[in-house]
Amino acid sequence: MGISRATAMFLTPLFRFFSVLAGIAWIPIATLWFGYGFGAIIFVIFNAVFFVVAYNTLLGVSTIPHSIRNAASSLGAGRWALLFHVLLPGALPNIVMGVRTGLGFAWRGLIAAEMIATNVGLGYMLFVARDFYRTEVIVLGMVLIGIIWLMIDRLILVPLERATIERWGMVRQS
Repeated sequence: MGISRATAMFLTPLFRFFSVLAGIAWIPIATLWFGYGFGAIIFVIFNAVFFVVAYNTLLGVSTIPHSIRNAASSLGAGRWALLFHVLLPGALPNIVMGVRTGLGFAWRGLIAAEMIATNVGLGYMLFVARDFYRTEVIVLGMVLIGIIWLMIDRLILVPLERATIERWGMVRQS
């Protein structure tokens, strides 16, 4: 996508448009197409993640200078070598950033989809607690949602991002 200027110019507005749609915006169509259940949740999560990762990948590849691509090609790099030794390493920090952002969107979409499209999960717990005026359960659910996301972010995503930017020379290890 990022190699072809015409493709990038065509897809960029589409990816930007779909990237800003909140996961919750997909819930009505998800329940219409997949009914209430895990199919709808998977659809919501996929849409929350895919467009953000695809857009960041497009940006990552398109920001690699043409001189680097041309240098690799003139040194004999074929299509696969160019992909695995120039494009992927050059775009990887953007891809990881897209994954991290997309997973944040997916987490919010999951909680919202649980409220509407299923009868399980933390989102559903919040939704039911509202019906019974259980403010303490709602607050507990909100705290759990925040703690679980912080654990995912700090234990998995931050180390992945740090390793990626250190590995590909964007910062130096201290």
